[in-house]
Amino acid sequence: MSQEPIPNRLNLLIGAVSTGGCLGLLWLASHTQSWLVLLGSALLFSYLNNTNFALFHEAEHKILHSNEQVNEWFGRWLGAFFPTSLGFHRAGHLNHHAHNRSEFETFDYIRPGENLPLKYAQWYCVLTGLYWTLPPIASLMYMIWPGFVRLGALRNTREAKQTAATTYAKAYDRAPETVIRLEVGLCILLQMAAFQLLDLNWTGWACCYALFALNWSSLQYADHAFSECDPLTGAWNLRVSPIVRMFFLNYHYHRAHHEHPKVPWIYLGKYISKDEFRPWFWDIYWLMWRGPRPLPPDGRSPLVQK
Repeated sequence: MSQEPIPNRLNLLIGAVSTGGCLGLLWLASHTQSWLVLLGSALLFSYLNNTNFALFHEAEHKILHSNEQVNEWFGRWLGAFFPTSLGFHRAGHLNHHAHNRSEFETFDYIRPGENLPLKYAQWYCVLTGLYWTLPPIASLMYMIWPGFVRLGALRNTREAKQTAATTYAKAYDRAPETVIRLEVGLCILLQMAAFQLLDLNWTGWACCYALFALNWSSLQYADHAFSECDPLTGAWNLRVSPIVRMFFLNYHYHRAHHEHPKVPWIYLGKYISKDEFRPWFWDIYWLMWRGPRPLPPDGRSPLVQK
C-alpha cells in the first residue's frame, strides 16, 4: 500500500463532477444545431473524460479509494465512460508496468528484423486515435469468447512479440474471467442507458469520443516515447500547462508514477527531481509524427544530453 493517504473524498467529488459533466456534454452535443457548439462540447469532453480515465487509472492500482469495494465499483462506473472493463484494463495495464520499455514495449524504436509496415501502422494508429478502439473491442471480444486471448497468433508469432500481444495475451491467464465479462456487460448497459435517458444521437456521441480518442491516445505514448529502455525510468514527467495538468490529474508525471505506482496522483509532484530532464508534451508529440527511429545501441534516450 501507498504510504501517502488516498484522497478518498476528493476523488469521489472529482469523479462525480467529471462523469456528470461528460453526460451533460454528450447531451449538448446530441441536441445542438450549431457545429460550433458541437465542436466545443466534443473538445471539452475530450479533456473531461481524460479526468475520468485518470481516476480509472487510480482504481486499476487500487488507490482510488481506501475501501476496496468503493474502489472497485466506482472504478467500474468510471470505466463505462471509456468504455471498458476495470478488470480487463487492469490486467493489461499491470502487464504494461511489468514490461515497460522492454523488447515487447518499445514501439518508438525499430529493432533488427522487425516488420516495418506493422511498426509504422501501429505507431500511427496511436497518433490518430485509432488505438483507443482496442480496449473496447478487445474487452467485448473477451465477453463473447474469452478463449481468443489464448490463440497462438497472439502469443507465438514474431508479430505478436513486436506488438506486445504476446505478453498482454498471457496477462489474461490470471485475470478474473467471470468478473470481467460481467463488467463488460455493465458497460454496455450503462452506455445504452445514457443513450435512452439523455436521448443521445450517434453524431454527438461519435464527435465527443473521436476527440477523446485523439486526446487520450496521443498521451498514452507521448509519456514514454524516446525515453530510456528501463522499466522504471523509461517514462517522462512531461511539462504541460497547469490547466491541462489539472484535467489529467498529474497523469503527465508518468515517470514518477512508474517509479512509485502506489502513490496517489495528488502527491506525484513530490517525487520529481529538480535536476531531471523534463520535455514539454508538445515537443515529444510533434517528434512522434516523424515516426519510429532506430534503437539506440545503449538503450539510452537520444533526447537527454549526456
